[in-house]
Amino acid sequence: MKRVIILLASFFLLFVTAASTAQAASPHFKRNGEPVCTITATGSSTSTSCRTVLAGLGNEDLLATVSVSGFAVYQCQNNGGNTAPGQNKVLVGPAVAPTFIDSSAIKNGNLTLVTSPAVLSAPETVTGAEAGCPNPNWTGVNPTLTVTDISLVIEQPPGTEIFNCSASNPAGLSGSVLLTC
Repeated sequence: MKRVIILLASFFLLFVTAASTAQAASPHFKRNGEPVCTITATGSSTSTSCRTVLAGLGNEDLLATVSVSGFAVYQCQNNGGNTAPGQNKVLVGPAVAPTFIDSSAIKNGNLTLVTSPAVLSAPETVTGAEAGCPNPNWTGVNPTLTVTDISLVIEQPPGTEIFNCSASNPAGLSGSVLLTC
């Protein structure tokens, strides 16, 4: 009788182990679901949010973090209100926006992810030296902001990275940007 119980317990243990292995996550992007980020510019700030379609996710919470960096170019304004082009690129960022997805939003391992926007803003004014103005009596005004780097890190569960995607262009990114993972 003991042999039969031990044999049944062994089969049960083998079945449970096999079942948990069969449910293991294998995250990937669905066809045409690779991450695309949209940059929207308004004055001295930009808003960047990303969209992707994932499959093969596990039944755990998910964290997606968008990071954006760039530079601003200013006009130089003197005490008389006259302006001239600035010469320097003033680095701005990073702006970071985390998006938390509860496991209940993941259906059969699938998720259409739209991140919270990462808002990158340039200061309205900077010193004349920062803007590359002719002398310290000038002030950098009217910034034009350019996004140069976008990063999207997806973790499941939070703390375990499953994707690290990015796009970079020193001359600037705009509109819809396909990320490379």
